[in-house]
Parts: sequence; C-alpha cells; structure tokens
Amino acid sequence: MTRQMRYPAVPLVVHDPFFSVWSFSDRLTESWSCHWGGADSRLSGILRIDGRSRRFCGLDGGEAMEQTGCEVLPTRTIYTFAADGVELKFTFLSPLLPDDLELLSRPLCYLVPEVRSVDGREHSVQFYLDCGADWTVNGAGRQVAGGRGEAAGLKLAFAGGLNDHPLRECGDIVKIDWGRLYLAARHDSPVTLRYQKAGILRESFCRDGSIGGCDDLLDPMTTLQYAWPVCAAAHDFGRVGAEPATLLLAVAYDDVFALEFLHEKLVDYWRRDGETFGAMLSRGLAEYSEIERRAAEFDARLLADCRKLGGENYAVLCAGAYRQAVAAHKLAADRQGRPLFFSKENHSNGCVATVDVTYPSAPLFLLMAPVLLEGMLIPIFEFLDSRRWKFEFAPHDLGTYPLANGQYDCNPKTQMPVEECGNLLILTGALLKFGGRRDFVRRHYGQLRKWAVYLVGNGMDPASQLCTDDFAGHLAHNANLALKAILGLGAFARSAGALGEAEDAEYFRTVAEKFAGEWLKAADGGECTRLAFDREGTWSQKYNLVYDKLLDLNLFPESLAEREVAFYRAHQNRYGLPLDSRADYTKLDWILHCACLTGKDDDFQALLAPVIDFLKESPSRVPMTDWYDTRNAVQAGFQARSVVGGLFLRLLYDSETVAAWRRSR
Repeated sequence: MTRQMRYPAVPLVVHDPFFSVWSFSDRLTESWSCHWGGADSRLSGILRIDGRSRRFCGLDGGEAMEQTGCEVLPTRTIYTFAADGVELKFTFLSPLLPDDLELLSRPLCYLVPEVRSVDGREHSVQFYLDCGADWTVNGAGRQVAGGRGEAAGLKLAFAGGLNDHPLRECGDIVKIDWGRLYLAARHDSPVTLRYQKAGILRESFCRDGSIGGCDDLLDPMTTLQYAWPVCAAAHDFGRVGAEPATLLLAVAYDDVFALEFLHEKLVDYWRRDGETFGAMLSRGLAEYSEIERRAAEFDARLLADCRKLGGENYAVLCAGAYRQAVAAHKLAADRQGRPLFFSKENHSNGCVATVDVTYPSAPLFLLMAPVLLEGMLIPIFEFLDSRRWKFEFAPHDLGTYPLANGQYDCNPKTQMPVEECGNLLILTGALLKFGGRRDFVRRHYGQLRKWAVYLVGNGMDPASQLCTDDFAGHLAHNANLALKAILGLGAFARSAGALGEAEDAEYFRTVAEKFAGEWLKAADGGECTRLAFDREGTWSQKYNLVYDKLLDLNLFPESLAEREVAFYRAHQNRYGLPLDSRADYTKLDWILHCACLTGKDDDFQALLAPVIDFLKESPSRVPMTDWYDTRNAVQAGFQARSVVGGLFLRLLYDSETVAAWRRSR
C-alpha cells in the first residue's frame, strides 16, 4: 500500500467536472465536503455505538470519531476511524479504469462502510449517511425536490432541482444545475433510504438509530437554503464482533446529457446503446465485487510501477493525481458511438477541449488509454471541418464547458498560435508512437501539414504572443516556445515518414535540424538557456524538451538536458523550481517534466523532493493546484485540473512499462 500522507485535498466522490466531491481538511470531521470549486456538496456520516452517536463525516451528529487513517489510492480513498471499541473503515471507490471505457463513464461512486469490534467485546452498531440536495444545484437559493422509491431491483432516494434545463449552465467555477442525484442500494439490502430535511433525519438517527419513521414528503417548492433536504441511508448492523460487517451503497448522478458539441447534445458514453440510467445503476451494484477486485489490482499495479521508476514519494504523488486527471474530463459518445473525451479547464476560465491543457495531461493517457487522447483530439479536427475557424494556426479551445460549440469570438489576441500548432503535432506524433493510431494521423495529415508549414514560417523566433503559461503574459522570442515548434516539426517529420510521405519527412526533418542548430546559439545563456533570445541573464524551464527523447527525435545533444537540469537543481526554492527567472511561482506539471529530462534518478529525486514538501505543507486546501509559489507553498491559481496527468511522464521513459500497459489495453 502507498504510504499515507497529508494531501491539500482528498478525493471522495470524483467522476467528472460536475460530479466531483472532495474533503478540504485533514480529517473528514473538520469541515463539510465540497465541490472541487469550494461550494458545499455535503456528506454527513454518523455511527451509533451502544446508543452513543459519533460522527465520522461532516459537522453534525455527535462527537467526532478519531480518524486513524486516510489512504489515497488511484481509484479509492480509504478512511479508518475508531471510537468506543469499534473500528470503521469507509471506502470511496470511483471505478475510473482506463481499460474499460463503459465502466469509466458510469457516473457512480461506491460507498462501502465496514465495521468491527477491536476491544474483544460485541457492540450494538447502527450506521447513517446522507448526501445533500446541494449536490444538484448551483446555489443555495435554488428550489429542490426529491423522494424515494424502488426501480430496476434497487432501493433509491433521489433529489434534484426544480425546472432544470440540461446544459443550461456554463462557466468555470459552477456546479451542475440539472439532473438528479441518487443514493442507491440493492433491493435485498436491509438498509433504509429516505429523502427529508437533514435535521429531522440526523436527530431521529441519533435518538434511536433509525430513520424509518421519518416522512419523506417535503414541500415541492422548498429551497435548499430553507430546508437542506438530503438523500439518506441508515442500517442496523446489530451486534458487531471481531468479524467485519459491511454495507454496499452507491451514489450516482443522472445528468441526462453529457455535453453539447457543435450544437448537438451528446450522451454519456455508457448510454451509447440506449441503456437506461436505472439499468446502468442496477448493473453497477450487481458487478461491485468484480469491479472492486479490478480497482484494487489496478491501484496496486500503477503504484508498483511508480515506485519502481520513481520511488515511494513519486507513488504518493501519482496516487493523489490519478482521479483528478481523469475526472477533469467528460466521456461522451457521438452518433457513431465513438468515445469523445472533453476536458474542462477548471479554475482557469472554464474552457472545454483546451489544446494546451490536453498537452500536459497527455502522458497518463498515452500510457494507459491512447483512445482517450484520440478522443480529446477528434473534436478539435471536427471543429476545423466545420469551417468556422478562419486562421492558419490551430485553435486554443472549443468554447466553455459543457458547451463545446466552438470559440465565441475567435479573438486572435487571445490565441496561442505557435503553442497549439506545436502541441498538436507533438501529440499526434506521440499517438502514433505510443498508441499506434496510424489511421487517425493519416486522416488528418493534410491539416497537420498546414500547421507544420505555419511553424516553418513562425516557429523558430516567435512574435509576441501567449504560450500555455499565459498567466505570465505575452512574450516575444520565447525560447521554450521556439523549442516546442522545433520538436513539433521533428514529430511531424517522423509521422510523415511512418505514413510513407518521404518527401515531407525529409523536408521537415531538415528544417527541424536547421532550427535546432540556430536555437542552440540564440538561446545560449552560458550556464543555462535563456527565457527569451533577446534577454540576457534570464532562464526558464525547458519542459518541452522531454519529447526530443520520448519521440526519438534526437534533435538536441544530451548535454543540453544535462546542463539545464544542473542549473535547475542549483536554483530551486523551498518548495520547488520556479517556472522562470521572472517570479517565484511554478507549475507542478512542468517541474515533473524537467525532472525527467536527463533520465537520471538522482536528478528526478532532487526535483521531486520539494514538490512532496509542497503537498504536505501547502496552506492552500484545494484539489492539487499546478500553479503555486515556491517560497511559501501558497496557491497562485488553478486547482483540480487535468494537467496533473503530466505527472505520470516518468513511466513513459521506461520501454518495458510502456509495453506492459500496451498489452493490457
């Protein structure tokens, strides 16, 4: 098992940008759980032991149990609590298994309490859990309604906002405002489910261990703020001894539609063949034992690889990043049933399908599920086929989540011309190498070639423009951006050669080699390379250089990476390497890219260690930020973003690991 540690925030119910609930505290009883953006999405849990109520989750329901453990694994979070001679193990399992897209797309999370006596005596134990209707609306003033019932072989409690309209809300830090939340158990489970005001249910449970007598009929015009209704479950474990007793619950969300793409509403991938929500949920509960086994095997395998290639600290980092990286996306199906995987640019501007967010997140998906990376790129090319894009360079994004209908203004001043062209050429080259997506690259070869031509004319010495680190503003003669352009040309040349386009392969390779030689001279700053060609005494992380080795381009000498990393190691602050010489802030994903540049474990560990200290000590209690200050560990911006998929880059450097994951797809 991975070593327990303190993360800035802990994933609980984590599936997609709307269905995403976290704990922002060290202990589950120190605060209410939240949506990744910080608004309440409350979970409350109470264990009644020998007539005494003790809470294990949330702020209501008796004295807090002692939290004795919190283990974060790629697909699971496992808490342990103790009180009055009883131990509670509570597992949150999000079945985000990359080799099973249908399962990965199911909007459900398993909630599994397990209780046992630890003092040699039997105890009377009752269990209670509720999920607030606040999960379903974007504001406490919204009207909500709900109820309970039975369907598809399940017991259900459900809640949702009134007069909801699917996909009506778009933006950055917003919650869903449509659809329905379900708390579910198998029909033959002895659990009792209710929909009622939180205060009534918790008071009843604390009084006698039951919610069976609580009327679940509320005024259908009730506002969340006035009543705070919840979906609740209660179960009497009876007399509990040393043998563990368990209960299986699932929390799920029916969002009706996944998102909108080019003005067509798409369904979740699991719905592509017309399956109903009830049937999906029933199947999910019936298959739990097998899914739990597979999730445990996946977690163990991934963390074993991380330990082998990066050590225990690296495994800890990746364990905390996995669900965040996957769940910052939504997996939908188009009319042909193809998987389309849309990212949301969380806590930035809410853009959907942002190319320079896909680029840093790609390593995770290149390793485990290239089909998902292909699913991120398909919408970009289909948007271009719509002929709404009027520029010769690649687009930045497709709109604002969940409306992927294209950019609203297509303002050239806010685009990233060299950045996005380089990103797409590198990503398609990587898809070809790590995913064998030959047909995909062939299908879009003409468009890719246009971007390569654009980089020939504009990439070697970029004009004043934004790059992916756009918070730093426009910059001319950006050396790292030029590096990306050169590697993009090299990647395209390799793609052309693989497709039999020999003339293109030779031409673009020749240009890339010529530019690489010019770059080495223009960027030379002595002991390191410059931030910009015309700025003496400056430096920046050259994280883009990783693809020179990963794609076997060999455009730059190994001595470049050696020199850069030696400089980086000497210029780290308490919590990591600054992004460049202009400020003390950094990007988490780029540090891990730089840590891989030489392929040496000593360099990797030297750049990783301050990052681990940041995770342990940051005062910013948010889902893993990728933009923070390296002197005080305070978040500068961004949280819960998919770019932490880039933390898995180290695994791509090992051919045996890559081959093993390829065989298991």
